Amino acid sequence: MSTKVSDHVLQRLREWGVDHVFGYPGDGINGLLAAWGRAENKPRFVQSRHEEMSAFEAVGYAKFSGRLGVCAATSGPGAIHLLNGLYDAKLDHVPVLAIVGQTHRTAMGGSYQQEVDLHTLFKDVASDFVETVTVPEQLPNVIDRAIRTAYARRAPTAIIIPGDVQELDYSAPTHEFKMVPSSLGRSSWTAVPSEESIQRAAEILNSGDKVAILVGQGAAGARAEVERTAELLKAGVAKALLGKDVLSDELPYVTGSIGLLGTRPSYELMRDCDTLLTIGSSFPYTQFMPEFGKARGVQIDIDPHMVGMRYPYEVNLVGDAKATLQALIPLLSEDRGREWYDQVCANVTRWREVMGRRAELSADPINPEYVAHALDPLLPADAIVSSDSGSAANWYARHLTMKPGMRSSLSGTLATMGCGVPYAIGAKFAHPDRPAIALVGDGAMQMNGMAELITAAKYRDLWEDPRLVVAVFNNHDLNQVTWEMRAMEGAPSFLPSQEIPDVQYAAFARSLGLTGIRVEKPEDVEAGWRAGLEADRPAVIEFLTDPAVPPIPPHATWEQMEATAASILKGDADRGSMIKQGLKAKVQEFLPGKEKQ
Repeated sequence: MSTKVSDHVLQRLREWGVDHVFGYPGDGINGLLAAWGRAENKPRFVQSRHEEMSAFEAVGYAKFSGRLGVCAATSGPGAIHLLNGLYDAKLDHVPVLAIVGQTHRTAMGGSYQQEVDLHTLFKDVASDFVETVTVPEQLPNVIDRAIRTAYARRAPTAIIIPGDVQELDYSAPTHEFKMVPSSLGRSSWTAVPSEESIQRAAEILNSGDKVAILVGQGAAGARAEVERTAELLKAGVAKALLGKDVLSDELPYVTGSIGLLGTRPSYELMRDCDTLLTIGSSFPYTQFMPEFGKARGVQIDIDPHMVGMRYPYEVNLVGDAKATLQALIPLLSEDRGREWYDQVCANVTRWREVMGRRAELSADPINPEYVAHALDPLLPADAIVSSDSGSAANWYARHLTMKPGMRSSLSGTLATMGCGVPYAIGAKFAHPDRPAIALVGDGAMQMNGMAELITAAKYRDLWEDPRLVVAVFNNHDLNQVTWEMRAMEGAPSFLPSQEIPDVQYAAFARSLGLTGIRVEKPEDVEAGWRAGLEADRPAVIEFLTDPAVPPIPPHATWEQMEATAASILKGDADRGSMIKQGLKAKVQEFLPGKEKQ
């Protein structure tokens, strides 16, 4: 039997070490599906419920494995559905390859069924590499370049293969004019800045008395070096949300997340520092960084296109975080007092007390902060945690203590709803021997999380560790947007857009043969978590939470709280509870010691 183009595509993926492809079938990729049958499902075709979920699962797989995520979809609508997940990969700098079908070449340009100009469709999201295969000889070069580019640029790439091309006999490029042969593999490489720029950076950092470090996901491979740098400079370390698992939150000088979903000590660290070192982060919210001109700055990033943004850094070091810090550390002086360091640590200690008190506040029926707070000590040492976008991300960012060995992520830059559950599924295929936990709001769960529970049920027997725990914060409200309307617009909640139906999430999970737990009272929260984490199959824990508990920004003052409350009195449907819970939460910051409300 001759080798078809579709056979060669799968063979080349296997040669690159690809072992999973997340996809959904359609006649635009029938040739590839037939090849999968001939290849005995290698690499494994993982069937999602929707192509967008295939892309999200590929992103989750890539984020938690460090390897290429691959997704596949049919022509027309299937290809279109991939876009949101691929944009998530693009904005969070994740290597993902999309393989999509196209109508036959004979029909192209004829307004044929499901014919879409896919090259134009993908030219932005896959701007680093998108190519349509029209003859067999383009392979394997197109696949090789797409994969190398995805890794090198940390970006999504796309290959478009018309249906009739998939069925052609494969013939390799020859040693002739306008043929492009190719080869497998990519060597590891390390970029290091010049010695002169390293010395300039050291001079700036050594001159600072109040040094702040901001780390993002680009610092993930430099944990020991970041710790040593912080110790030498007696610095506090704040983390962008995508860098939440870069450094252990158990370190006394780690102030936690930064930004609207961040912590008070991170806000204070940036507000009061005189020197800023940013490592592997393109954190966009400059209002949470030091006031321009107040702090001297140094940035380290491996991508030369991402340096020099956000803040007027004096030195921009283009290089790998680990290698750059290894060159920088011998030049750093630890000759400075401990006043700043001690203040940072004291701020962190106080914040943890505040968050503990907030979690213990009564609510109707359950305080969502308590749900996350109760999970924190129960997290397995090798847990992989994903968070969806929405108010649940606030509690994920502030209450979960990342320890060495734990992994976590969310849609950091696109901040799209609906990624939490497919991220966790991608994580399970990347690490079938580790537990995955997804924190999801009821809005995101209704959007697509429920359907993707079917995917979890379909594949659960493949996972050595069966635990995939989905925690649903059920408050009947699109809560983050509700609070944004209140705080940013001074407008009451608009119920026709914000109120969502009550759904029996735990019961739905049980109907699929999964564990389903419904928690209605605060005293049952811990037991609910334990039952989910001890289950012998994927589990959904449905927590009935209070939508009136506010995700208060770290920089919110008492006066701002009062102003927000006053504006809401115009007619918010939940105004009484909201004001009560907001004031209760904010007052915890003003209580001395460990007193509780």
